[in-house]
Amino acid sequence: MKSVQIIALRQDRKRLLEHLQDSGLIQIKKTEKCKKGFNKIDMTSQEQVFERNVTLSEQALKILDRLSPEKKSMLSSFCGRREIDPDEIGVIASNAGEVINICNRICELNKICADNAAEQIRIRTSLTQLEPWRSLDIPLNCHDTKTTAVIIGSIQKEYDEISFAQTLAEYSPELEFEFEIQYSSNGLTCLVIFVPFAQKELAENALRDMGFAKPMNPGNLTPLKETERLNLKSRQLIDKTEEAHQEILSYADKRNEIRDTQDYFRIRADKYNVISGLEHSKNVFVITGYVPEEDCTKLEQLCTRVAACCIEFSDADESDAPVKLKNNRFTRPAQGIVSMYSAPSHDDIDPTPLLAFFFYFFFGMMFSDAGYGLLMVIVIGIVLKIFKPDEKMYNNLKLFQYCGVSTFFWGLIFGSIFGDAPAVLYNFFTGSKITMAQMLPWPTLDPQKDALMLMIVSIAFGLVHILVGMGCKFYICWKHKDYAAALFDTGLWMLMLIGFAVLAAGMATTQTVMLIGAGIAIACAIGLILTQGRNKKGFGKIVGGAASLYDITGYISDLLSYSRLLALGLTTGVMAQVFNMLATMFGTSWIGFIFLIIVFLIGHAINIGLNALGSYVHTMRLQYVEMFGKFYEGGGNEFKPFSLNSKYIKIQEEKSK
Repeated sequence: MKSVQIIALRQDRKRLLEHLQDSGLIQIKKTEKCKKGFNKIDMTSQEQVFERNVTLSEQALKILDRLSPEKKSMLSSFCGRREIDPDEIGVIASNAGEVINICNRICELNKICADNAAEQIRIRTSLTQLEPWRSLDIPLNCHDTKTTAVIIGSIQKEYDEISFAQTLAEYSPELEFEFEIQYSSNGLTCLVIFVPFAQKELAENALRDMGFAKPMNPGNLTPLKETERLNLKSRQLIDKTEEAHQEILSYADKRNEIRDTQDYFRIRADKYNVISGLEHSKNVFVITGYVPEEDCTKLEQLCTRVAACCIEFSDADESDAPVKLKNNRFTRPAQGIVSMYSAPSHDDIDPTPLLAFFFYFFFGMMFSDAGYGLLMVIVIGIVLKIFKPDEKMYNNLKLFQYCGVSTFFWGLIFGSIFGDAPAVLYNFFTGSKITMAQMLPWPTLDPQKDALMLMIVSIAFGLVHILVGMGCKFYICWKHKDYAAALFDTGLWMLMLIGFAVLAAGMATTQTVMLIGAGIAIACAIGLILTQGRNKKGFGKIVGGAASLYDITGYISDLLSYSRLLALGLTTGVMAQVFNMLATMFGTSWIGFIFLIIVFLIGHAINIGLNALGSYVHTMRLQYVEMFGKFYEGGGNEFKPFSLNSKYIKIQEEKSK
């Protein structure tokens, strides 16, 4: 990685930045402090405008998707961004104002619909409250006369005329009153009470003690008239909401224009964010950043072609420089798995090639069915050919395609083709008895019958995997001239594990081999005791060295975790065989034939979904925990170039995969 500094005229800033953004060659670094004679230009307000437009267009698209969903196929998520001609960007820019006005209108209409919906809830609440008063022929806020006070309200208790009169008289014996019950049922009594005006306060106190409550939001109309008014208003709101919905739907054909405009403002927001971090003088501006060494010539040619500028390259400071991974077609799909964990630091090695090989290898061993593997390869190949996905999706699909190749070959080794489907179907249609081992012309391993041997093989592969990780640690320490750590902290442990492996092999072969393995292990153990406490003083050296031998339990635990290779492979095969057995339960009748097809398709689809997910998760665990834990530190900054950060469109001049 190289550091780069570009000095150019301010009049060329727009053109130069646009070309740099199109090229995606440079990661621009924001300047913290300006040199004398230089300052920064605050572009925050313009950037915020563009970001608001991006947010506005996203909201408009969500509204359109909710009210007028696009008809998409199940595989549409694999489609890449829409390619456009470079000149089309100018057309998008010229129409951006009109499109943003449409987005504003869509959001306004949606707010009208939301407000109408809230008002409808309030109307329904009011109608519910008015229902007990429908027979009342005076308004709920009826005013008092000079001689008579009118009190209208309800009590959360059910009364009839006699019980209410007795209760009110008990609360206030001196009170003179007349009343009329409008509604009494379900623990509620609505009534109108008439009392002498002089006794109004006395009546209200008594009623308050009884739990009396006046109506909420009483109107000037009678309850019947108010109900009619609210029903009319509700119908009007429904009509207005429908009109708003129809107007929103009329903009459905503008969806692509809104997407293009959203990307246009997203690109402009990124550019103005970069401008805010650059140093400017009266006549020039300065760009500092990082560029991969192999792209230095391209960057220099681009800058000198589009602007009068001075460009200077220098070695980047490794403590601050970003990291760009470079891998071939076979290993590149696994870069995403490394990035999910953490980008390598400058002290690390790029683990992608090793991870890719072991990821494909272990995934295939766990999924281990030739039919499933071939299906993965063919389906993914068709998807890549038809949909032409973007780079990230392309790499994800290629990862599973390579895993499918590994799955196919492991399936042939285990003699599994959709489980034992060929043998089951042969027996189903012919009535003969034949096994997969008899049908296949090559020797196979049966995970059910040869489970012990496959367990040993799985742990042996695990040992190789761990040793490779430790070998990487040895290389890193040696590269940084930490020879003691390489030889004593890593090398001795590697030899000790190899010694245990030779010892285990000797138990199954000859005593001589066993003695050789034991000798290697004992010699390494002595070496560890003498060297692992080397940084301590006095007797602590021996104690620290002896205590280090406890780490052997961690290595044993790591090795045993590779038994999941056998477990997942066995699960895939057994589940497939179970579904094959269920599919043939109804015999050779036409009902049995239909049942065979349905169960076969659904059963194997379930098996593929469950065990592909399990194989993916457990393979990642073996990489992250068992292998990466031996050497990989991570924590690096991934190279993120200044580029067209678009979501829906891409320029045709972009590099193809």
